[in-house]
Amino acid sequence: MGVCAESVRRWRRVWEEGGASALRRRAATGRPPKLDDAQVETVRAALEQGAQAHGFEADLWTLERVGAVVERVTGVVLSRASVWRLLTGRLGWSLQRPERRAVERDESEIARWVAHEWPRIKKGR
Repeated sequence: MGVCAESVRRWRRVWEEGGASALRRRAATGRPPKLDDAQVETVRAALEQGAQAHGFEADLWTLERVGAVVERVTGVVLSRASVWRLLTGRLGWSLQRPERRAVERDESEIARWVAHEWPRIKKGR
């Protein structure tokens, strides 16, 4: 079976003392989450409205902004680490960074330059 003999002895001792029910997997221990499932769904709905809907200048979420929205809609204060776990673990979101591009960027002008000007400059070498 690929288990060590000590584990088998321990399992047998537990079985003899408490029966088959004593061998069942126990629920995970530890501190319960600060937000229940209903609060998480409330946060999800608030975040899906976008950052600008919550008074932020740019429509970009940061951990601080998400933490502020969580506090505003649920009254629960979360650390940055807890906000990260909420986003990645419970909400299933992932880190995404916007492309850094100038607002004034003109894609059609860039395409024209690459098609016409760049070959002319390259020939001049």
